[in-house]
Formats: sequence, C-alpha cells, structure tokens
Amino acid sequence: MEFETPLLAGTLLQRYKRFLADVRLDDGSVITAHTPNTGSMLGCADAGSRVWLRDAASPTRKYRYAWELVENSAGVMIGINTGVVNRLVGEAIVNGVAAQLQGYDTLRQEVRYGSENSRIDLLLEGGRPACYVEIKNVTAVDGDGTAFFPDAVSARGSKHLRELMQVVAQGQRGVICFCVQRGDARAVRPADEIDPLYGHTLREALAAGVEAVAYRATVTPQAVTLDTTLPVVP
Repeated sequence: MEFETPLLAGTLLQRYKRFLADVRLDDGSVITAHTPNTGSMLGCADAGSRVWLRDAASPTRKYRYAWELVENSAGVMIGINTGVVNRLVGEAIVNGVAAQLQGYDTLRQEVRYGSENSRIDLLLEGGRPACYVEIKNVTAVDGDGTAFFPDAVSARGSKHLRELMQVVAQGQRGVICFCVQRGDARAVRPADEIDPLYGHTLREALAAGVEAVAYRATVTPQAVTLDTTLPVVP
C-alpha cells in the first residue's frame, strides 16, 4: 500500500481522548490529528516519538490530518492505522504473499454475517467453500520479539472469534488474520496477560477448526507492504 501523497513528519506531543493526538510538525506548527486506532497503542504513543501524518485534504473532516506511522524508541517503524488492514491483506492475497488465502474468485469487504450482527473484514468466494477472514491490526511486540494481540481488553475481538466458530460449524472456512504493521516481529501470540478471555477464546476457536494466520509488514514513510508470513503461537 503506497501512500498517495507524501506524509508529513513531526513529533508526538500527546495522544488523548483516544482518537486525538497533538503533533509538532517539522515546520514548528502544532496541529491536532485524528488517531485511527481504538487500542491502547502500547509502546506506540510515547511523547517525543517521531510520527508521520497523512493530509486528508477533505473539507468535510473535522481534523484534516490522520496519524499513520510512528517510530518507537528502538527505531522501529510501526503502522498504527487500523483502517488500512483490509487493503493490506487484500493486496497480500493478490500478490501471493497470503498463500493460505489463495484460490478464490471474488473478494468482498465488510459483509454482514453471524448471529451477533457482525461484519466480516474479507469474504472470499468461488471455487470452494466461502472463507470468512477477520483481520486484527497488531502493533505491540514483547521483549522476545513476539507480537501480541490485543493491547487492551477487547470484547469485540472475542465476539469475532465466536462468529468464526459458527462459520466453521456451518461448513465454511473461518480465518483470524493478524496483520503486523512492523518489521521486527518473529511470531504472533494472544496477549493473555492483558485479555485472558481473548486468549482462551482463540484457543477454543482453533480447536473448533478456525484457522489463524499472520503476516508482517515492511513499513516506510512511502509505503506499508505485507511481505512475510509469521507463525501464530497460541
């Protein structure tokens, strides 16, 4: 995924009210940017971090700029925008990186499904039983280099796993896909220390036939591209 316009660089002053961040741009001006990430952004929202913003240039937006990338204290570039994961995984399917998700004729996004009124991120159809792909953006890594999800308690995440179990019980494929927007992760695991219910539900889902896959991205101010398959360690 290439950024359509050059990103603006600056320094993070603070993230607050969940969806807002104050940033000092390199020209010295201070702006408030939208933060497209609902998690805690553990290790990604430290004041003083180098950040990159996208200029939406839309007259209908309350906040003109959106926070896209951060460089953490170890110098690792991280994509924090959860809204781009469908596109990233879709591109990985097209270019063959997502080997486990090949062989379908069509790809649809945000399709309603399930008994808990959910929307599946990607629905792959044609030529075989349909494949329901739920995608999670992963930005946190532990001291051993293992990425983990979630970075805050996520009732929604457990709900999506329950929905995927129902899909599998109906004879379709259910896949939980971890989209790791940083280049230093070696594997992905559930964050039992943060949300034990999610970890329990993930293992229950895997036992029921839900598949877990993970892909790691190379992140630069020019583009974010999934290019490496990672193991999932439940």
